Parts: sequence; C-alpha cells; structure tokens
Amino acid sequence: MLALLTLTALSLAFTKDLFASVMLMGVYSLLSASFFVLMDAVDVAFTEAAVGAGISTILMLTVLAMAGRFENRALHHPRIALFVVIGTGIMLVYGTFDMPAFGDANAPVQTHVAPHYIQQSADEIDIPNIVTSVLASYRGFDTFGEVVVVFAAVIGVLALLEMKSGEASNELAPAPMYQHKILRIVGKILIPPIMLFALYVQFHGEYGPGGGFQAGVIFSAAIILHAILFGVEKTQKAISLPIVKILAALGVLIYGSVGIVAMLNGGNFLDYNALAENDITGQHVGIIVIELGVGITVATAMMVIFLTFARRVGKANGETA
Repeated sequence: MLALLTLTALSLAFTKDLFASVMLMGVYSLLSASFFVLMDAVDVAFTEAAVGAGISTILMLTVLAMAGRFENRALHHPRIALFVVIGTGIMLVYGTFDMPAFGDANAPVQTHVAPHYIQQSADEIDIPNIVTSVLASYRGFDTFGEVVVVFAAVIGVLALLEMKSGEASNELAPAPMYQHKILRIVGKILIPPIMLFALYVQFHGEYGPGGGFQAGVIFSAAIILHAILFGVEKTQKAISLPIVKILAALGVLIYGSVGIVAMLNGGNFLDYNALAENDITGQHVGIIVIELGVGITVATAMMVIFLTFARRVGKANGETA
C-alpha cells in the first residue's frame, strides 16, 4: 500500500500529462476500495468506489476539457514547494510513531470506543448496521459537518463557474457519445435500474452497506451518465437545474431541522431520543430523516457541480468555434 502511494505521488509530481494523472488517481482509488473490502469495511469501500473512482474521475476529466490535457510550462522552479512538501511529509510520518500499532488490541479505540459501539448499539439504536449507527447517530455532528462541506463545495463551484443569465442554450456541451448507438441503447437500459438501486441503498442503509452518501452518488451517477450519452441540454430538459440547486440546500436544511426539532422537544441538538416517546423509535425516525437529507444534498451537489462544469465547457467550445 505504501509503495503504491509512493508511486502515485511520484507519477503525479513528474508527469506533464494531466489525463494520465487523473487516470492514475482513479485506479488508486479503485484499488483502495478493494483494500477496504478485504478489511471488511464495505461501507467505506462503497463510498470510495463511487466517489473516488467514479464521480471524482468524471469531474476531473470535465475540468481537463476546460483547462487542457497537458500542464503548462512552469514559470518558476518549484524547489521551495518541493522542500515544504517533503518536510511536511516527514513530520507527519514522525507523528505516527506515537500512535498505537495497527490492530493493537490495547489501543484506546479498541478498549473504549469500539466496544461501546459494538455492545450498546443494539440496545441504544436497534439497527443491524453498526456503521450507520455510528455515522448517523453517535457521530451525527461529524456527518452534519460533512454534508455542510459538500453544500459549501456547490456554492464555491457556482460562484466561480456559473454562467450568466440569458446565455444561449446552444452553447451547452454536446454529447460526445451521441454517435455511439450501442452505448446510448445500453445507457437507456441501465439508467433506470441504477436509480432504483440508489433508492434501495438509501432506504436499506440501516440493514446493510449503504446510506445517504452512497445513494446520492449512485443516483447522481445515473444523471451524469445520461448527460454524457445524450448531452447536457437534454438532461436539463429532464431535470430543472434551478430546482436541483434548491434541493441541495433543502437536504442540509432537513438534516439541521432534525436537530432543532430535538431541541424543541427538550433534548440536545441531534438527540434523536427526543423525537418520539420511545427512544428506539426516535432513533429510527431521526436516522431515516437525516439520511434522506444527506442523500438529497449529495445527489444534487454532484449533479450541480458536473452540469456547471459541462455548461462551462460548452460555453468555451462555443466561443472558440
């Protein structure tokens, strides 16, 4: 694993072909997902494969369509930056020497945190998937922060790349796969099952690997696949981009509203026990609602980011045509 990471870092540092860098990062992410599967971290592998190897690679390739495939000639020698990166890496590695050995049974996480989650999750949360219990309930604040970060990324992309109102729709990026009839036919067959599977992952997260993050990425992948095969303009006829932007904010609002409702019922922020008379029922209601908010925000965020980049590519193509 360390050798693969080193190889990736060296390749990214010395290659001028940005396409090769993107492909290498995608392969590394896919291999990381395989490692997570071998370590029985299926939920993490699910997310890494969907986000790292899937959506992230697509977004980076879309950026390359705007910026170009090859890196421009450096105007200055990056020796100082290289020394800073190497020095920071040495300090980070040195900092790991004080950490417990990997898999050490006497580590604090093995003697205090993990036993509580494993032993008490069934009584306090009463759902089979302990990962969902940790992410949605025990670490609800952390997950809420992640959703806010995703929404902030959407705001940043829109602030930098949003097209001005009134620009012609014929500047939208064409479908590069439009002439490939086999791909279009296969896409028509696969897109509905992908969306259906996303809904399954969304509402089955309590009982198996899945949840809002994974479901949101899978659902947005279906929309992005449609845009790649049939064109951004046709995709925007199927989904309204202004409504998608509103839904991105709505998902965060849904998540935060659960915490506010809990406070109004006399509990703490994101204390699901206050949502119902029975603590277990409150936990179930809270997890289902906040996972729905997570799924909505992640799905719409990925769609907005991709469509905004794709529209920008179309604008650039229109200006240079």
